[in-house]
Amino acid sequence: MSYSWDTARRDWVAGATVAAIAIPQAMAYALIAGVDPRFGLYSAIVVTVIASALGSSSHLINGPTNAISLLVFAALAGFDERFASYQAMFLLAIMVGIVQIFIAVFKLGDLTRYVSESVILGFMAGAGLLVAVGQVGNFLGMAKKGARDQSVLAQLWETLTQGGPVNPRAIGLGIGTIVLVLFLRKLINRHRLPQMDMLLALIAATLVAGLFQWSIPGADGKTAIAVVGKVPAALPSFHIPEINFEWVYKLFSSTVAISLLGLLEALAVAKSIATYTRQPLDYNRQCLAEGVANLGGGFFQCLPGSGSLTRSSINYQAGGLTRLSGIYSGIIVAIVVLLFGPYACFIPKSALAGLLFITAARLIDWKRLDYAVRASLFDAVLVITTAFSAIFISVDESILIGVGFSVIIFVLRASKLTVRELIVTPERVVRERLPQDPLASSVLIYDLEGELFFGAAPELDQYLDDFKEKIAHSDIRYMVLRLRRTRNPDMVAIEHLERFLRDTEKLGVTVLLAGVRSDLAKILDNTRFPNWLPADRIFLEQDEQYSATLDAVRYAYKLLGQQHDIKNSGDHDKAEAFYYMI
Repeated sequence: MSYSWDTARRDWVAGATVAAIAIPQAMAYALIAGVDPRFGLYSAIVVTVIASALGSSSHLINGPTNAISLLVFAALAGFDERFASYQAMFLLAIMVGIVQIFIAVFKLGDLTRYVSESVILGFMAGAGLLVAVGQVGNFLGMAKKGARDQSVLAQLWETLTQGGPVNPRAIGLGIGTIVLVLFLRKLINRHRLPQMDMLLALIAATLVAGLFQWSIPGADGKTAIAVVGKVPAALPSFHIPEINFEWVYKLFSSTVAISLLGLLEALAVAKSIATYTRQPLDYNRQCLAEGVANLGGGFFQCLPGSGSLTRSSINYQAGGLTRLSGIYSGIIVAIVVLLFGPYACFIPKSALAGLLFITAARLIDWKRLDYAVRASLFDAVLVITTAFSAIFISVDESILIGVGFSVIIFVLRASKLTVRELIVTPERVVRERLPQDPLASSVLIYDLEGELFFGAAPELDQYLDDFKEKIAHSDIRYMVLRLRRTRNPDMVAIEHLERFLRDTEKLGVTVLLAGVRSDLAKILDNTRFPNWLPADRIFLEQDEQYSATLDAVRYAYKLLGQQHDIKNSGDHDKAEAFYYMI
């Protein structure tokens, strides 16, 4: 496919539009992580360019994100010294990259689809609240108090009680920034203009602060409002972070959480846009791109990153066509850093806090959150557990807790076996037995449904014991056990089945296995069932036009000598035999 001038123009316009939102976001997300804003900008250059060059999606834009930054903040909580926290952050990015590359190399990317969306919704809800709470001090113009290893809520309390008086100028700038962003967003949406609302609002707030000299140091070297600080007019340089194995141990759980969340974020964003573009995605390739981007970013002083929903959507809406739009975005951010980096020292922190309040509100998908909570108890438990874990335990561990609960609930649900008794009606229809139907007097028929793995063994054993109990207290001598709806049999379940068959044989009852699927048949053969179980007691499932269950029922009645007018021909003519309905 040739790369035309028109395609290049559209990619460049999209890249410039993305850069306009990436610059204020990158600085704001660095503040969330508790690090220098320049590291967020570096991430918007290096991580964005590498991921775009190697990724699978034509529209996914990588770089610093809200959720990842919050996890980074939690990971660096135990590092009080600024130098140590920065070195630990670079090491964290490298570790995240290695884990994500490992996932890609072993083709585990597809496994991320088994993490419930409710976990992500719960995390986003908790993270959104924490982002807003964490910026209250900056918005009010108060000095931030509290230790880094304290929770965000504890730090907020320390700031409000010990951070000094509120600063009306800072509050005014913060409110003005919020109002201007909301106004510009409406204007932009109405006239379909480039998404530059946050950048324009930040520039306006900076100009106002400069005009009134609130951001210019006075005779005592202090400014009237807190400002971001100077960003060097230089590109990120290659840097090997300090390797400390004690740090590796401390950062391990955060590494796993960031790696999982980063991949889930990136793949979810890529898939959401691909539903419109119909672009086929290679999940493992995208995982590899995420890993290499974070690994490379760790060596270039970057904040760990992932796929950004905001910037990726803007890239698509602005007309980006290829992965080069992401590369152009990184290049434009680099140019801006070189030309205007030193002017960052005039950006008010309260203005950035206003931007983050808006970002936090947009981070929470209220409609889908309400939908998930209403959908089922399973989804509600995952959403609430993950959100509360993020707020009250640890934001980095909340992902692991949510995934853990998801797995536990999935296993509990998967281990649920259901059983239904079937009967043959006077009209020779095989159907589910209703409460008013008489008990079977000739042939017992049971339909088993669910996963036949070790987790379901206790329930399977209970059902089989109930069958034996019923047989022992009746004159039943034949039983059909329908297994068509059972899945994923393993050794434990097969052992229980074998024990049941041998026990019923001792009771003088013949059990016919109906609807045996290929996977179950293979395990029966591997465990040498044919050596002791006659072949005429196993009825294999074949196709939709053939019912192994009807054949098994027909055969059971034949053995009973009650096949007076029941045809049992080799062509399975069920019209003159039994009908099956369930």
